[in-house]
Amino acid sequence: MRDLFDKIYKDKGPLGKWAAQAEGYFVFPKLEGPISNRMKFRGKEVITWSINDYLGLADHPEVRKIDAEAAKEYGSAYPMGARMMSGHTELHEQLQNELAAFVNKEAAYLLNFGYQGMVSTVDALVAKDDIIVYDMDAHACIIDGVRLHMGKRFTYKHNDIDSIEKNLQRATKLAEQTGGGILVISEGVFGMRGEQGKLKEITDLKEKYNFRLFVDDAHGFGTLGATGAGAGEEQGVQDKIDVYFATFAKSMASTGAFIAADQEIIDYLKYNLRSQMFAKSLQMQLVVGALKRLDMLRSMPELREKLWENVNALQGGLRKRGFDIGTTQSCVTPVYLKGSIPEAMALVKDLRENHGVFCSIVVYPVIPKGLILLRMIPTATHTLKDVEETLDAFSVIRERLENGLYKKLSAGVKAAMETE
Repeated sequence: MRDLFDKIYKDKGPLGKWAAQAEGYFVFPKLEGPISNRMKFRGKEVITWSINDYLGLADHPEVRKIDAEAAKEYGSAYPMGARMMSGHTELHEQLQNELAAFVNKEAAYLLNFGYQGMVSTVDALVAKDDIIVYDMDAHACIIDGVRLHMGKRFTYKHNDIDSIEKNLQRATKLAEQTGGGILVISEGVFGMRGEQGKLKEITDLKEKYNFRLFVDDAHGFGTLGATGAGAGEEQGVQDKIDVYFATFAKSMASTGAFIAADQEIIDYLKYNLRSQMFAKSLQMQLVVGALKRLDMLRSMPELREKLWENVNALQGGLRKRGFDIGTTQSCVTPVYLKGSIPEAMALVKDLRENHGVFCSIVVYPVIPKGLILLRMIPTATHTLKDVEETLDAFSVIRERLENGLYKKLSAGVKAAMETE
């Protein structure tokens, strides 16, 4: 019999093995100062492209004022207890009603956290006889929710309608045997690639197959659609999404999330979501803050307009300079380059130290080996000057990557890794 921790001592995992070289700089970096287009990293000002503050609400004076007033009035504890026991208030109900109206659903229910809420919602929606069909590029919170499912689940190729249909056929045959139902899960916007889920095409399949659709629209809520109601509104199929999920952590620049659906579905979920039934209620200061943020989403379309001005300038400039940004259909702006993990480290260090540009780096195992993904999140607080400086910096680092400079600089890192 071996020690349980033996595997930890011998294998730190595909990301953990880089901890000595990466921690504190490439992972777990410390950005400082007010949340905005420019912040401090290790004492230097950098253009910040890694904050999911799409509409620039994080440091907006109206938001800061409401947050401060709510904290003063309620503190950080109120209300105490779970919603079902002692943590329910009229303001929680008001926020739910306003969120439901905003996304054109009958009812909504607040969740303490997006990740936790997604896991619990998936778990509550399906029983062991049911079948889940979900995108292979789904976010980790969806995958973890699916892992709880005791029944069968099938993955389909990313945004591939033929693959979805083949798996729906398999799921239909199995459901006929088990007597269960089928839940299809997609994202409204896939957070790494920036592609919208093919919600229109998926909902069209409802004419042939009997399934329910659950959509995680964390990146679409507040950014897409005529009113900002998300990817379903953008594609004209919001009414065909059976359960809609969004988080406050992106456009709302806060903590919390919600699900929205027909009243009877929400009534069922709020009595069966274990993560909410047995967890403390969302703090009142966050509820009051969310009400203000939602009001600004509705009444200040100029925030979304400025966001998209910056998105179009950044993505258009990258395309004009020949960068591969994939097939993004959202604010998420991925830049794909070819290189090793050590080269990626050297590249990003150059970008931050010498060009004052801070963006997130994504490498294997999140994406295939040999690829480097620099992921940028434009916001309403960015300026066209930020965009131009970033485009110039990217042109320089691409040239240095292609002429082998980063390969030379990374030789020491690679050697160190090979000897561990």
